[in-house]
Amino acid sequence: MYRIVVFVGSLRKQSINLQLARALEKLAAGQATFEYARIDDLPLYNQDNDGDFPAQGVRLKNHVRGADAVLFVTPEYNRSIPGVLKNAIDTASRPYGDGAFDGKPAAVIGASPGAPGAAMAQQHLRNVLVFVNLAVMAQPEAFLQFKEGLIEADGSISNEGTRKFLQGFVDAFIRWIGKHHG
Repeated sequence: MYRIVVFVGSLRKQSINLQLARALEKLAAGQATFEYARIDDLPLYNQDNDGDFPAQGVRLKNHVRGADAVLFVTPEYNRSIPGVLKNAIDTASRPYGDGAFDGKPAAVIGASPGAPGAAMAQQHLRNVLVFVNLAVMAQPEAFLQFKEGLIEADGSISNEGTRKFLQGFVDAFIRWIGKHHG
């Protein structure tokens, strides 16, 4: 069973992207375990601290290093990724030459109340993830318009078409991980 570290780009307790991540976790049951990266307490990345790396950053890097893959579930803020997510990526990838992401398989997904469903954020995120040397799954792309009732409180997905689509995404990601761990 694969261990997947999940970065949720929103800090809200009722985050729709956290709800999406929990639904994906349920769809991956029996194939993977999800471990949620803590990013809310990371200090802003500052290269001056590379010699005495913050404990929160060390914790995050060790969490990523211990995983088989990384999943990014992000909203879109002002047509890009949330600052807290970018800071987490910067922290886990530094200092230069000691990044935690190197060569790991990764996938990107996101939801937004708007019709584009976090598409721009995902494109910006993919640019960053390729630079930190993650092996990012290209297809299927998945940006969802989140509507009330799409995901139930228990993580189940009420719309059959959406459930099948997201199961396809999860299954493709599991196969992607297998290609990199085979």
